[in-house]
Amino acid sequence: MANNIQMQDTHGRMHSYLRISITENCNLRCTYCMPAEGIALTPKAHLMTTDEIISIAQTFVNLGVNKIRLTGGEPLVRKDAKDIIQRLGKLGVELTLTTNGILVHDFIDTFKEAGVHTLNVSIDSLQEDKFNQITRRNYFDKFWENLELLDANGFQLKLNVVVIKDFNDDEIIDFIEMTKDRNIQIRFIEFMPFDGNQWKKDKLVSYAEILSQVNDRYSVENVERLTDKPNDTAKNHKITSYKGSFSVISSVTNPFCSTCNRIRLTADGKLKNCLFSNSETDLLHNLRTGKSIEPLIFQNIKLKMAIRGGMDDDDKFQNPELFSQNRSMIMIGG
Repeated sequence: MANNIQMQDTHGRMHSYLRISITENCNLRCTYCMPAEGIALTPKAHLMTTDEIISIAQTFVNLGVNKIRLTGGEPLVRKDAKDIIQRLGKLGVELTLTTNGILVHDFIDTFKEAGVHTLNVSIDSLQEDKFNQITRRNYFDKFWENLELLDANGFQLKLNVVVIKDFNDDEIIDFIEMTKDRNIQIRFIEFMPFDGNQWKKDKLVSYAEILSQVNDRYSVENVERLTDKPNDTAKNHKITSYKGSFSVISSVTNPFCSTCNRIRLTADGKLKNCLFSNSETDLLHNLRTGKSIEPLIFQNIKLKMAIRGGMDDDDKFQNPELFSQNRSMIMIGG
């Protein structure tokens, strides 16, 4: 399948990876994702139906998208999530999703039928009290029960860990120790600013700081720098004798924008060409009025900024007036 040249932006980046948020709802209330006061949910009539999700996804596949990730909110809380997953599984793309793991026990067969082999599972603390604090819920035991279930069923697991200073940065080594006897990947994510998540730079634990901890614990010669895949967001490493690996997604201190091939579709059918962009393109309106969405897609991609939605220096990235113009993470799609 050849990429359509119109899926190329003005910086020469081709776009073949579509992230689709299928709901703004979530069964957790993670502090870095959702404002403490919650969010005003979009009325159901303004959200994409299953048929609309499949129709838009098919258009992107026709234009060269070969990977689709489902996000939310928590994608598995949507009542028709099984139908969406099964139908997307027939589009001939690599299909995966990001989940908090709480409901996966009901979806094992669905994942297998749809050809889902890899799952990103969010977990920010190995300690029950911290887990409950950051998620504002008490699902610690269910999470671990379901993680073991996914592992037993042969899914390749990537554990997403948002690292926040003085909260869970003392658990970095504990997470890496999980890779000693398990073929899993721990993905440390730098804390990023979004509307309502109380981001401050002094809460940031940088890629360099994470590596410093790792090198101090294991010694530099035992920490391997792995070859990153094309368009990879993560800087990949492993401890020499360990089965699994770990990586750092350094969106704040070392952005990977130059190789970005991602575009995002929100649950209400808006196209975002960058996680940090405050501009969106309404595809759903054109779809519902019988108009082609392709010109809007091409226009949106052509407007993609070189770096982080135009926040191309540290001062802009720390300016709350800029990142508060964006949506909260839960409304964009993780």
